[in-house]
Parts: sequence; structure tokens; C-alpha cells
Amino acid sequence: MPVVLTALAATFALGLLIGDGELPVPALRGHAGHFLVAHVVTLLPAVFLLHGLGRGDLRSEAVAGRFLRGLDTGLVWAVAAAGAAAGLLAHATGQSDLALVLARNIAGYLGTALLLHPLIGHRPAAAVIAAVPLLCSAAGWHPDGRPQPWAWPLHPASSPPALAAVALTLLAGTTCALLRHRPPVDLHVLT
Repeated sequence: MPVVLTALAATFALGLLIGDGELPVPALRGHAGHFLVAHVVTLLPAVFLLHGLGRGDLRSEAVAGRFLRGLDTGLVWAVAAAGAAAGLLAHATGQSDLALVLARNIAGYLGTALLLHPLIGHRPAAAVIAAVPLLCSAAGWHPDGRPQPWAWPLHPASSPPALAAVALTLLAGTTCALLRHRPPVDLHVLT
């Protein structure tokens, strides 16, 4: 927990300090839009959280006396709530709308981590999550320069479709984390 909270604080500090710094990413389809460095740093809490969730085997956790998957899910929601509170506080103290985008994207990546962890394991899930902002920046733009509805990390802070996509991702991740006992393929055996 201390590492995840440190990553959360570092994400906001880096995101707000870097601000409008852009990364050049070629467009695979549509219009090449702007891709902020702040979109990438929001991965940190989810990646550190996945590292912590990888502490044990999902099969052995399924028979544990405590409901570990419920505790893990509660931790994800607590970190997402802390990120939302930090984003709202930063925005209320005069920071740009970027603080709200940071909070939304942190919650989206945490939901994606919850969704992928029980399906493919913590290490592959971290790699897939790291590819999400790159995929969105390369293929997530309409020809007119607006972000595609599915590319939630690219949307502005006031975007209802992005907020809905993040909420659905968190709910789907919660459902998957609470119901799925183990990955369909044990990737630890393959490595």
C-alpha cells in the first residue's frame, strides 16, 4: 500500500509538473493528435498495484480463509477514490483540467488492471496496460482530430463518454476480479 500511494502522489506531481508536454506518436489511422506525457505517467499506480497483486497464485488465493480477491478489489477502489480526491483537490486549488484527466485515467488503468489480472496474470497484464496509451495515441483519433469514443485516455476532462468508459471498465474489472478464480492459461508454467 505505501508503494501504491507513493506512486499515486508521484503520478500527480509528475503529471502536473510536466503538464502539456507531448510525445510524438505516429498515427496508424485517422488524424495524429496530441499525446501528453501525463497520459503515460498515469500508468504508475496500476503497474505497482499489479506487482503487489502478483504476490501469490490466484488458485491458492481462491481457497484462502480470507476473501483476498475482495480485499484486492477494495484496494483498487480505494486507490481510485484517492486519485479522484487528489484530482478534485488539485483542480479546486487552481490547477488546470489536467488534474481531472489524471484522476480519470488512473481510475481507468486501475479498472483495466482489475479486468486483466484474473484473465492473464499480473505480469502480462502490466505489459498490456502499458500498451493501452500507445494504442490509443496511434489509432484513437478521428480524421477530424477528435478522439475516438473508445480511446478514453485521450479525451478532455469534461468528456462524458470517457468518464462512462472508465466507469464501465472499473465495473467490469470488479466483476471479473470477484468472479474469476484463475487465469485460463497458467502463464507461469509457460515461462
